[in-house]
Order: sequence, then structure tokens, then C-alpha cells
Amino acid sequence: MSSLAEGETRYLDAINLALATALDQDERVVLIGIDVGAGGGIFTVTRGLHERFPDQIIDTPISEMGYVGAGVGAAMTGLRPIVEIMFMDFLGVCLDPIMNQAAKLPYMSGGALQVPIVFRTQTGAGRAAAAQHSQSLEAIVAHIPGLKVVLPGTVTDAHDLLLAAVDDPNPVVYIENRRLYGMKGRLGEAPLPLGRARVTKEGSDVTVITWGQMLRECLKAASEVDVSLEVIDLRSLVPLDWDTIATSATKTGRVLIVHEAVESFGPGAELAAGVGERLFDLLRVPVRRLAMPSVPTPFAPSLEQALLPSADSVAATCRELVREG
Repeated sequence: MSSLAEGETRYLDAINLALATALDQDERVVLIGIDVGAGGGIFTVTRGLHERFPDQIIDTPISEMGYVGAGVGAAMTGLRPIVEIMFMDFLGVCLDPIMNQAAKLPYMSGGALQVPIVFRTQTGAGRAAAAQHSQSLEAIVAHIPGLKVVLPGTVTDAHDLLLAAVDDPNPVVYIENRRLYGMKGRLGEAPLPLGRARVTKEGSDVTVITWGQMLRECLKAASEVDVSLEVIDLRSLVPLDWDTIATSATKTGRVLIVHEAVESFGPGAELAAGVGERLFDLLRVPVRRLAMPSVPTPFAPSLEQALLPSADSVAATCRELVREG
């Protein structure tokens, strides 16, 4: 892995490097999950780590409720676990230790108990994995007070946000998108702290707010459309960087929120409400959302692609916003 920083690397290798760094620098860091050990993980993200850190990596049975709960208990007793939930869709079988224990115990104990834990999981459609393996459920965890929620959309952030999550004293949900695993980029982009958004492209006509895999679609749209888009990569939903959003929206007067999660009651609704409450008088047109329709993700690749936001649909929506005002 020593050659990673010398040139381009893949998103999944950046995560692997961050895991290796965290395990090497602090013996309290442990990696827990299904097949994360000798098998290297279902997506090979943890490949090679068990050989280097055999005492800090624990392969578990297929029992998310059991090992996620064990990870929370380990964090309470002084370790700094990184717990992998193989698919975010499986959140439903292990939500209690995340929602009612990790997120609540520091508050309920008056700070006497700390839960420095990272819940690593992956999300997203576009791979014909059907309805039970394709969901983007970031709104669920972002809705729970006490959790931080990060969603890296670049190679640099895949690395830097994971290390920041491990160092954070609070429980952090770190959400990868499996369609990004093979994406190549360079490590070493100007680092930003957890909770700070990045303006990835400056523009003057429309502010496009996004994260994760949709960042690529929005940047592609910005490079092709005949209006000027300012693209903001939120990087985290909790904390949320309202200052960067407000500065951009004030400049453009038009806001489009793009995400892969379904539209109804999704994270875009909270963002749209927040922009409307803060900047209503400065907007030229109402805030617009572009997201998946509220239906289970179809297995058929053609149907799945038709439902996902794309560079073309982002560009078309931005043109409409400019025409409207």
C-alpha cells in the first residue's frame, strides 16, 4: 500500500489505507464485522489487514445485532471499534444498539460514558442488486440525535473522513457508496474537517447540493450544461455546513438538491426546508429536489437506471430553474 500516495488510487484502497493507519497508530482501534478478516471483505476493502493486525480484527457470525451491540459495549469500555455493516439495508436488524445505546448513552450518563465508535457501511443503487441491497438510508441515521453522519464522495475524503471519524469521540456513521469503490483519484487534496462542505465547482446560476455517488453526476452535468452550476459536496449530513450552503445560495438565488435516496421524507426535504427558512427572500425560485422516486429499487437494470438521478436529469432541472427565474 506504500505506493498509494505517489499517484492515483482507488476509493476502496483509500479506505483500506485509512483503516491500516488507524489500526497501526492506536492499538485500541479494532475492526469488527462479517468477513473483514482473512476474507478481506465482500468488496475487498479490508484485504491484507488481517495479516498485519491479527489481534485487532474480529470476524463475526452473520448476526448484525450481536456484533454491533458488542462493538458498542467495547467502545464503552475503552476501545475504539470500527464496525462494518455489510449493506446499509441491514441497518434494520441492528438499529437498537446504534440508535438507543451509542447515540444516547453519553447524554444519559452526563458524559460519564463515551462511545467512540465508527459504523462503516455501504449504500447505493446502480448495480442491479434489487430492493434489499440498494437503498440509501442516510436520512434514518441523520435523524437520530447523537450520531454524526459522513458520506465521502472523493478518494481523498474516503481516506480523510474515515480517520477523522475514528478520532472523533462521538459515534459516527461512515457511509460508502459501492459504485465509487473503483473510482480513481489522488490522495492529498486540501483537507477539510468533518462537518465542512466543499465547493467542488464554482458557478453563478444554480447551487447544486449533493454528496456521495451523485457528486460525480452533478460534476458531469456542470461540465456539459449551458448554465453555470456551483456544485457543493456536503461530505457530511451531521454536522451540516449551513454557512457554505447559505453563501452559495445567496449568490445564485437558485438551489437544486440531488441525492440517491428516495425523495419522500429524504435528506433533501430537511435541506430544502432549511434553505427556505434561512434564505426565502433571497431565492429567485423555490428550492427543487431531484431524487429517486419512492418505490423499491427494481432489479431490472434498465428500470433502475431510469429511476436514478443522472447528469442529464440534473442538467435538465437546472435549465428549468434558470428559465423559471
